[in-house]
Amino acid sequence: MKTLTKIGAACVGGAGAYGLLIKPRRNHPGWSALSGVRYAHRGLHDREQGVPENSMAAFRRAVEHGFGAELDVHLMADGALAVVHDSDLTRVCGRQVCIEDLTAGDLPDYPLMGTEEAIPLLEDVLALFEGRTPLIIELKVERGNACALTDAVMARLAGWRGVYCVESFHPGVLLRLRRRYPDVIRGQLSEDFLKNREVANLSLPARFVLTNLLTSAATGPDFIAYKWQDRDNSSLRLMKKLYHVHEAAWTVRDRETMELLEREGALIIFEGFLPDAGGV
Repeated sequence: MKTLTKIGAACVGGAGAYGLLIKPRRNHPGWSALSGVRYAHRGLHDREQGVPENSMAAFRRAVEHGFGAELDVHLMADGALAVVHDSDLTRVCGRQVCIEDLTAGDLPDYPLMGTEEAIPLLEDVLALFEGRTPLIIELKVERGNACALTDAVMARLAGWRGVYCVESFHPGVLLRLRRRYPDVIRGQLSEDFLKNREVANLSLPARFVLTNLLTSAATGPDFIAYKWQDRDNSSLRLMKKLYHVHEAAWTVRDRETMELLEREGALIIFEGFLPDAGGV
């Protein structure tokens, strides 16, 4: 009987510790300004129409259609902030070079996907969206620059009159936001890293921790942005049930999935089709 009691106590203690590990921040007053909007993934891009991802043309289309936008930000060698998804520009520019090794002056020499569109700077995108639709700003950490990247982005956002949140796969970004910029709405990006092995340089323990959102107690995310195909994750489900954490779902590519996720309360990041501007 004593053994059973000890086992029971250990189980209760373990469950309690787990619950604490996944505890987010709750009830950020700014979330309502982000909800009810659909977000075009990397802008409202359409390669067949010559509108590449993360281009000013794609962002203009998003604004014109009444959508918010999700975008990706890298820190360049001169401290400038480039809006592009990949660090290695081979896919988007056909040049094997890392964006972190370039400067703002280099960008006109790197057209996007064979178009006349160049990689934009964050300040140009901010000027387009100011006073208009909201932004989801993803910070792309490279070479251990989580703190420098976060500080640079927050410096650009200082005084900007727009609605935004900041998200990242890297918990170091959220930790920096929590410590230095606590008023900013922050989100933890994740997916099933145990199943999806495309991401290199992650150990098995790191994959487990990130998949199951076990850094949440330290970083205090306001929302979880989870790959929608992987969202049947125990930690995410428990965070929604226990703490009512906000959820963003990426990347949605059809109307039926979008409507299903919205009925479940998720904020939608979409691409590849044209929904109505307003969400539920």
